[in-house]
Amino acid sequence: MRPDEAMKARFERDGLVFPIPVLKAEEAARYLSNYEAMVAARGGRLPKAFNAKTHLLVPWLWDLVHDPRVLDVVEEVLGPDILCWGTSFITKHGGDGRYVTWHQDATHWKLSSPEAVTAWVALSPSDRSNGCVRAVPGTHQVQLAHDHPEDPNNMLGRREQVVADIDEEKAVDIVLRPGEMSIHHPLIIHGSEPNLSSGPRVGFAIRYIPASIRQLDGLENSATLVRGRDHGTFVLEQQPEGEFHPEAVKRHRMVLRRGMSVIFGDAAETARTSGGALQEGQKLDPSV
Repeated sequence: MRPDEAMKARFERDGLVFPIPVLKAEEAARYLSNYEAMVAARGGRLPKAFNAKTHLLVPWLWDLVHDPRVLDVVEEVLGPDILCWGTSFITKHGGDGRYVTWHQDATHWKLSSPEAVTAWVALSPSDRSNGCVRAVPGTHQVQLAHDHPEDPNNMLGRREQVVADIDEEKAVDIVLRPGEMSIHHPLIIHGSEPNLSSGPRVGFAIRYIPASIRQLDGLENSATLVRGRDHGTFVLEQQPEGEFHPEAVKRHRMVLRRGMSVIFGDAAETARTSGGALQEGQKLDPSV
């Protein structure tokens, strides 16, 4: 069995594969430095509205979602025609108490099929001490019921959690070094614990779907064609002219409204009338 065939077989069996080297250490360090500068320029925290599909606002992130080293892995699982459906930075600061409940990503995605891959690219070390992603292999075969208890420390946009007993002894820690990537299925049960270290844990999550996938119920949404052929199921997104260029920001606002109508339903109307900003605690692309 070729290495790529073995990886695909592992993904189909376990619902996740890690660690996968994609960036050189110096590249990961440069991306982390870029991220830190971007955050520092905005008062120390990236606004939530800018942390959804950030690749539509920042050229170096546009390049990352198109990076052949990432896409070659994703193509083995999804095939040759690939869309980027969403991106976001996933940052936990040391000692802030934030965590993620056990959940399945696809719960509120409203896609016509659960065929998808989340590529989680580590820009800093991600391990048990700073709240790395934990997942239960083999739990990606069926969508489970979720409830939504209110907890401000839960990082998920809709505070969703699986309504089931999780055998945590079967969970694995997705430990990654800077520049390494994990991929996971949108139905695998996963979560993460608080960052107990003194520094931040920073990763960049990229959601990829086959270009044949569509939104359910006639919902309109947009995506970025990153490889292969467009199937006409999404409005195609455009490359940013520069970092937070006014025209890119204007387009991003419209993209955000579409996405919110999918993920948050009626809650999106509140955001629409307030100028398209996500409400406190909400994210279009929740991850861990």
